Parts: sequence; C-alpha cells; structure tokens
Amino acid sequence: MKFGLFLGCNIPLRRPDLEVALRYVYPKLGVELVDLEGASCCPTWGTMPSVDLAGWCSVSARNMCIAEEKGVDILTVCGSCYGSLSETRHKLLHDARLRDEVNRMLGEIGKEWRGTSQIRHGVWILYKDIGLEKIRKSLKYTLDGLTIAVQPGCHFLWPSEVYVDKERNPFRPRVLIELCEAMGAKAPDYSTITDCCGTGGLRSTNLEKSLKLFERKIKSIKEEVDPDLVVTSCSSCLLQYDGSVKTLKDKGRINFEIPTLHIVQLLAICLGANPDQVAGLAVTSPEEVIKKIRGEE
Repeated sequence: MKFGLFLGCNIPLRRPDLEVALRYVYPKLGVELVDLEGASCCPTWGTMPSVDLAGWCSVSARNMCIAEEKGVDILTVCGSCYGSLSETRHKLLHDARLRDEVNRMLGEIGKEWRGTSQIRHGVWILYKDIGLEKIRKSLKYTLDGLTIAVQPGCHFLWPSEVYVDKERNPFRPRVLIELCEAMGAKAPDYSTITDCCGTGGLRSTNLEKSLKLFERKIKSIKEEVDPDLVVTSCSSCLLQYDGSVKTLKDKGRINFEIPTLHIVQLLAICLGANPDQVAGLAVTSPEEVIKKIRGEE
C-alpha cells in the first residue's frame, strides 16, 4: 500500500511534530509514504477561487500532477488540503471547459492534469484501508479509562459530494469516534460535534469572532463530555484548539484547559513513539494524559 504524502503548509511550518507522527504511524501499519517533491500550498479557499477560479484550480491541479507522475493517490491529514484538493478534482472531472483552461495553463510548465490520483484523508486510510482490527493488534498502549471528545472538522465532512470517502451521515459522524473506541477510549457524541471550531480565514480576518465560535464549542465539550483529551482529524483544528484554550483562559473567559492531539499523534503514542517527538510542540500540554496512556502516573 503506497500513498503520496501531501503535507500542506501548517504541518511543516507550525506543527512538524505531526509530520514526525505521520512518518511513524503509516509505515508501522504497512503504508509506504512517497514524498511529493515540489508540492505547494493546496491552495486553500480564502479569496483566490472567488477572484480566479481557474488559477486556483491550476495550482491545486499542479499538486495532483506530481502525485499522478508518481502513480500514487494523495494522503493528507489537513482538512483544508483535503477539501481544497478534492473540490478541485471534482470540478475538473465535471467541467470540461474549466479542465481545458487549467490544462492550458499547466501546459506552460509541461504538465497535464489527468485525474488519475484520488484524494484520501489519512483518517479514512486508517479506518478503511488499514482497518480497526489491525490497529487494535498493533497497539503498545491503549486508551482504557480515558474519555475523548472528537473534532472531525468541517472539511472532513463537507461538501460530501466531492469526497471519495464519506460518512454515512455527516451530521452524525462516526469514523473518528470508532477509531478512538478501537484504541480503548470512551468517545461520546455531543451536541456541537459538527460545529466549526472557528479557524481558517475567519481567524485571520476577525480573531474575536473566531474565538467566540471556539468558546461556544469548547464550553459545550466541557459541559457535555468533560474529556481528558480532544482528538481531531484536522491540522487547522489542532492549531485552533491547542492555542485558543490558553487564549480564552488568559482572558478569563474559561477556567479550564483541555489538551488536544491529532488522531495520528495519539495513535503514534499508542504505537510506542516518543511523545516528545510526535507531540512536543503543543501549547496546551498533553503531558498528564500521555502519562496515563503510558502507565507512568
């Protein structure tokens, strides 16, 4: 099993510990990761597709061309990259005029988009391609006794028509819950599970509004679940949760802290990776939870 690893921007720039976790988990579970040399920003939505749809699609399609040339599907664990690449692929498959315009631009650099590489989220590869049973059998440590609140993230779920893999009901997501349960944790549903965490373009343009969305969600999680840990499938959600808990607490708007890990970081720890290497850049420390997992209390 082989996939092209698309890191995007946030992971290498702001959370390279997640990249270490990626490169630990997937090979350990039988997946070969192929580097996509020369890949750029996905690019995520923001204003670019509103101003120049073909330009946006051409940058995205160029990234896909790199995977096509290597004969691999793309694996990403960033919700924004997953959504942006998937939406571009969907548009190019269904809009011949746009596809021709994009390939005209790509032709200037000697490339052509053919649509032969699919876009896969790393969580779906864990769930469907590797499977829960293999994950269970591979664990060095389990999550027995822990309660987790999952944060799937908007672009893991929607727009579902552009994705190869889909939740049966995106308003009642199960995949991340079942992965955490397979590792031994309790991962109950809660009322705001599909709500946006407030990151993305909103955080860049209106920090206070972004924090209000996050505040509503983290308070819901605390009141309804009171978890040991939040687990997400999105690197952007990871940054928002990890940093904004501290921000809200410093502002006196909440009086608690809940650490957050990406599911791949958590799985790496449970498979035996060095926690400092795969989760060492967290702002809100997961140290106490990691001690529980590793039986070091």
